Amino acid sequence: MKIIVLGGYGVFGAKLVDLLTRDKHEVIVAGRSVEKAEVLAARFGAGHLAVDRSGDLTPLWALKPDAVVDAAGPFHAYGDDPYSFAKACIAQGVNYLDLADDPAFCAGIVELDEAAKAAGVFALSGVSSVPAISSSAVAELIKGADEVDTISTAILPGNRAPRGRSVVASILHQCGTNFDVPIDGANVPMRSWSRPARFDIGKGIVRSGWMIEVPDHRLFAQAFGARSVLFRAGLELGVMNWSLAVLSWLRGFWRFPIPGWLISLLLWLAKLLYPFGTDAGGMSVAVTVRSSAGWERRTWRMVATKGEGPFIPAVAARVVLRQPSHVPAGARPAVAVISLKAICDSMADLAVSTETITEEVQPLFARHLGADNATLPAEVQELHDIYGPRRWAGRGSVTRGKSVWARLLGTLFRFPPESSDIPVQVMMLPYNGGERWERDFDGQRFTSYLRQHKGEMTERFGPFTFTLGLHVSDDKLHFPVTSGRIGPMPLPRFALPQSVSHEYAKDGRFYFDVALMAPFTRALVVHYRGWLERAS
Repeated sequence: MKIIVLGGYGVFGAKLVDLLTRDKHEVIVAGRSVEKAEVLAARFGAGHLAVDRSGDLTPLWALKPDAVVDAAGPFHAYGDDPYSFAKACIAQGVNYLDLADDPAFCAGIVELDEAAKAAGVFALSGVSSVPAISSSAVAELIKGADEVDTISTAILPGNRAPRGRSVVASILHQCGTNFDVPIDGANVPMRSWSRPARFDIGKGIVRSGWMIEVPDHRLFAQAFGARSVLFRAGLELGVMNWSLAVLSWLRGFWRFPIPGWLISLLLWLAKLLYPFGTDAGGMSVAVTVRSSAGWERRTWRMVATKGEGPFIPAVAARVVLRQPSHVPAGARPAVAVISLKAICDSMADLAVSTETITEEVQPLFARHLGADNATLPAEVQELHDIYGPRRWAGRGSVTRGKSVWARLLGTLFRFPPESSDIPVQVMMLPYNGGERWERDFDGQRFTSYLRQHKGEMTERFGPFTFTLGLHVSDDKLHFPVTSGRIGPMPLPRFALPQSVSHEYAKDGRFYFDVALMAPFTRALVVHYRGWLERAS
C-alpha cells in the first residue's frame, strides 16, 4: 500500500512510519517542514512531501495514496471545520485514519459516515491507544459476561518517553476543565487531572494515574453497556504529576487559558527531567463484570520496555493498514474495529509484554464483616455491595454543635450546615483496594476513604485516620471510633472523637444516623441523619 503519514516526523508519527516501513508499505512522510520530513524519511527509506493540511493538497493527491494517516494534531485545535482534511480524503476516494485522542473530535467524525460510505472508503478516528486499543481490550475481556459494571483504563508512560509539543498542548488544554464521566448510569462532572489512584501494570511497576477526558467516556457506556467508564493517565515522576494537579486546581478556580509560552516552558522542564525515571511504561484495561462465576475483575495489562512505549499509540493504525479490506466503509470512532489478538500479534517485534488476570471481586464491607454481613438487613447490605461506583440519594437533617471548638472542627472536616431537611447524595467508588465516599449535603461536600488495614476498618479524612470498631448488633451496623492518628502519629484516647453512628433499615428503606462528639470536651460536633435510595 502507498500510505501518507501527515505529521510523520512527530513523536508518534515517526513511530508509525517506522512500523509501516517494517511492514513493507510504500510510505511518504508529509508535513509543513520539508527539512524534518526529509530527515525522517531518509532514516526509514521513505518518501517525503511538504504539505499543509489546511492549504493546497494537490501535491498530496498527485501521489495517489491508498490511505492517509493524520498523526499531526493537536486535534482540539483544528478550528471551525475540524474535519476538512478528512472530507478531502473522502472526496478523493482515499481511506483516512487519525491518531486523535480528543473526545469531541473522535466522536464527531460520524458526521462523515454517509459520505464515506458513498465513496466506498473508511474514515476512522482515534486509531491509537484510545479508543482503538482500549476498546479492543474491553471487547475481549467482557466475553461471556452477563453484566458490565465498570471499565477502568490507565495509561502510564515512562519518564524517558519522548514528548512532542502537541502532546503537551493536549494535556494542558484539558487540565483543570470539567468533563462528564459515566458513573453508575449517569453523567457526573469531574475535573481533569484530579482523583488520583494507583495501578499495577505488571513487572513490579505500580504508578498513580489522574482522571483525564478521553473518547472512551463518550463512547464506551453505549458501546459495551457499561454503567461506569473511568480513565486515568499519569507520568512516572511525582513532581510532574503533582505539578499538573496543582495547575488543575488553579484552573478549576480561575479558568485561565493556556498560553503558548507555558506549553514551551513545561516542554523545556520535561526535557530537563528526562534523565530521571525509566524507559518502561504501560497500560491497564480492567472490567468489572458479573458472570456465571459471580463478580469478577478482568484486567489486560501491557508493559513496554527499552523505550518502546511511544510505539503503542501507532500500533492500532499498523493493524488496520495490514488488512484494510477488513474495515467496512464509513466514518466512525475506532471502537472495537480490530481484535486484541491482532494488536498483540502486531507488537511481536517490540519490547512489549502482555497478560490477562481474573480476580474475584468482594465488596469491602462484606469482606471485613464476614459471616456477620449476612445478618444485616437487605437494604444495608445493598448499600455496601459496591462492585463499581454507586450513587445514592435521599433526604436528611443536620444538627451542628454550638461551641467554638465544635464549630472549628466542623469547618475543618467540611461538615454541612445545620438544616431540618436537606437533599443528600452519596457517591461511593472502589479506590486503591478500599472505597472513596463522597457525601453531598445540598452542595456542601466532604470526602472520606475507607479501607482494611491489618484486619481493621479505617476511615481517613485528610490527614486524620480513624479505626472503626465496625460490628453488627440489633440489626444495625455500628461505627464506633476505637483509635486514630494524624499522619503517622497515633492520637491518645482522650484526643479521639466519639462516634455514635449506625445504619439500619426501616419500611424497606436504608437509614443512617451519625453523631460525632469532639475530642477532649465530648461536645457535639455534628449529628446528621436521614435516608437514601439508589439513584436512578
